[in-house]
Amino acid sequence: MWASDGWIAGLGALDFAGGIVVHASAGIAAIVVAKMIGTRRNIERGVEPHNVPYVLLGTGLLWFGWFGFNAGSGLLADSTAVSAFLVTNTSAAVAGLVWMVLDYQSTGRVSAVGFATGVIAGLASITPAAGFVGPMGALAIGTIGSIAAYTTVKLMAKTSIDDALEVFAVHGVGGLWGTIATGIFATGGVGLIDGDSDLLWANFRAAVAVVIYSGDCFIHHPENIRSNTRSWLTYAEEDEDRGLDIALHGERGYVADGAD
Repeated sequence: MWASDGWIAGLGALDFAGGIVVHASAGIAAIVVAKMIGTRRNIERGVEPHNVPYVLLGTGLLWFGWFGFNAGSGLLADSTAVSAFLVTNTSAAVAGLVWMVLDYQSTGRVSAVGFATGVIAGLASITPAAGFVGPMGALAIGTIGSIAAYTTVKLMAKTSIDDALEVFAVHGVGGLWGTIATGIFATGGVGLIDGDSDLLWANFRAAVAVVIYSGDCFIHHPENIRSNTRSWLTYAEEDEDRGLDIALHGERGYVADGAD
């Protein structure tokens, strides 16, 4: 992607900070491995977040760190970095708000974890486009990215694939959408909004290639990943019941009064 003689670079595709390289590839790998591993025990009972304040704390740290991730990808303290900083924050904010609206329409409530998930979806979506789009493009990217991720979460809940952290929906779908959106909303006369479809076509081909490559790598290479995945990524039922902190490390992450 970023090598001057790389195949995707040769297509003319653009990825400012890693929508293809980081998010799309990781999201596709996540859904493949989640399918291989299978579901968690007692998943039908539902799984509550361990610590919602920590979810929000982690989201805030990620949000702040993303400014360096995106704005710093230009490797210069210039107007491009400032613009990347601005559109990163814009996409994250609008995506979090849109997720809350969708939650309210669906359940009649807004959710702190839902807001956090929406923010990350917005951050993943803007990553490939951060250095190429303006604020209005960021609003569209964050809005559509949040809707796409939210819809994917709901659809995934109806399948047998247990993606515990919604990596495919948030990072995979977000990264793929952001890659396509770069070709639509890029400024400077190269985006579809300015009448040029070349970048959109190049980024679309890049997205398809990454889906195929990343999925195939985790299905077939190395040859033993499918047969061994469950053995090194899952644990005995008694260990799950005791808690993996105890089973693996002999200590608890949290000790409450009266705990055994």
